[in-house]
Amino acid sequence: MFRTALRRATTTTSSRTVLAAPSKRWISASAARRSLQSLDTLTEEEEAIREAARRFAAEVVGPKVREMDENEMMDKDIIKGLFEQGFMGIETSADHGGAESSFTSAILVIEELARIDPSVSVLCDVHNTLVNTIFRKYGNKEQQDKYLPLLAESKLGSFCLSEPASGSDAFALQTRAEKKSDHYVINGSKMWITNSWEAEIFLVFANVDMSKGYKGITCFVVPRSDVKIAKKEQKLGIRASSTCTVAFDDVKVPFENVIGGEGKGYKIAIEILNEGRIGIAGQMIGLAQGAFDKAVPYTYERKQFGQAIGTFQGMAFQIAEAATEIQAARLLTYNAARRKEQGLDFTQQAAMAKWYSSVVAQKVSGQAIEWCGGVGFTRETGIEKFWRDSKIGAIYEGTSNIQLQTIAKFIQKQYSP
Repeated sequence: MFRTALRRATTTTSSRTVLAAPSKRWISASAARRSLQSLDTLTEEEEAIREAARRFAAEVVGPKVREMDENEMMDKDIIKGLFEQGFMGIETSADHGGAESSFTSAILVIEELARIDPSVSVLCDVHNTLVNTIFRKYGNKEQQDKYLPLLAESKLGSFCLSEPASGSDAFALQTRAEKKSDHYVINGSKMWITNSWEAEIFLVFANVDMSKGYKGITCFVVPRSDVKIAKKEQKLGIRASSTCTVAFDDVKVPFENVIGGEGKGYKIAIEILNEGRIGIAGQMIGLAQGAFDKAVPYTYERKQFGQAIGTFQGMAFQIAEAATEIQAARLLTYNAARRKEQGLDFTQQAAMAKWYSSVVAQKVSGQAIEWCGGVGFTRETGIEKFWRDSKIGAIYEGTSNIQLQTIAKFIQKQYSP
């Protein structure tokens, strides 16, 4: 293709071929080179926030990981620390108390937290990529002025969409909101709700008109005082991250607590989950890197048959392959994040990033246990926790099959006659 274009841009004089002068010079070659950067090139601000997140994760989160996992409870001081560090309003404007940084910055924080504890990572992820973003993109000025400062400084948010009968088929939800003269009355329940044990601000999706199907779905702001925690789940992984069934019994919600307008909830959910999937991809690559970082040094310390086990070809090749897969997943994720920032379509890229990152996370965390043998199988090292935590990556915010279906639809659209 490049050579064909080059031939078309040439003229022949006698036996001498010369390049034709362009009618207009768009951009200098040196400027073009400067504008084309690698996918993992970060701004100074992004580098700084990543380093801050890395230190916080290692120094503050790290010492409490095992205790939180065993107790299945998030440490309140860690949540407080996330707010104090500015990690809970990363894209929120400075006027609303946030860091006013990039979407990629949010992904970097999520990744760094997951290298130490994916439970803390997903708490931060849902709060930033789902809750904050809904207020920023769809909330009116009054809602933004009221809630964004709280969400940036002290109040944890929760996103309530899934129900017992509506998981992958999210728009089959049965929670209803009956419209009255000056308020709505919500009745129903939600299941698998992240952050719900600690959250104080809930975004709840309910249908105001079942006859309209998904076009009746509306997003409401509901305070903690009106939410009933029916059950706190005991899970295989991300145990410190709360996952609860929540109930709404004749909850009155004023008209001003509707986000984006009546019947716009389905559009909000679709668009916001595409962004959220990049966040989960960030969590999974951080998880994979965390397992890798814990296991690989051991393979060079542990000796068998007179040499470090990590130097045997069979082991060395596995380590090299894992490192390559983590980096590939990272670049898929960063690419999706940058496309989102640039205003380009990123639905397919987000699906690819989430699917592949979850696959890599499960594979690498499982291998990390095997590389360390019996030591890796014990809870003391923390390596086995990464594998337990990795399983959720293929489930929440769209299962792996849903991601593959999304990718396949784009391929079919591109190649079908």
